Amino acid sequence: MGYQAHETAVIDEGCIIGEGTKIWHFSHLMQNCKIGANCNIGQNVVISPGVILGENVKVQNNVSIYTGVTCEDDVFLGPSMVFTNVTNPRSAINRRDQYAKTVVKKGASIGANATIVCGNDIGEYAFIGAGAVVTKSVPPYALLVGNPAKQIGWMSEFGHRLEFDKAGFATCPESGDRYSLSEKSVQRL
Repeated sequence: MGYQAHETAVIDEGCIIGEGTKIWHFSHLMQNCKIGANCNIGQNVVISPGVILGENVKVQNNVSIYTGVTCEDDVFLGPSMVFTNVTNPRSAINRRDQYAKTVVKKGASIGANATIVCGNDIGEYAFIGAGAVVTKSVPPYALLVGNPAKQIGWMSEFGHRLEFDKAGFATCPESGDRYSLSEKSVQRL
């Protein structure tokens, strides 16, 4: 066992958990989920069957990750953020065969209390602000806030807001990485 789990954590049979991962108090990893190496699963987290988390994923307290969600490497899920997996839930109607898929791409960050409506992918290094409600797929490097979430800018891979010059270029103040803006997308040069 190359991971650490608090004694109150519940880990069902069939889970694959990578080396160096830490699982904290009162969390429940359900059958057949796959957790990569060096992840941090906070307190009171539920990870449903079939969920896939890449390496170095940080899941803060009180997050439920439902069947149909995949998070690639280096994803950050803020405290109490929410995923959904059914578009039109009803208590009396079983829709387990209609779970929508959601992919959170490498390096994306989702802020505290944000909601990601199922079927909407989050692009690489995108940044979803606290409390945002995402109802559409999010492009790579996009910065979204509000309800419903609206794009207000672009973010670097280091998590800094990018300021583009008239020629469509920006430099990350921390890393010095250069980015180019074309139409409605950003690329790291």
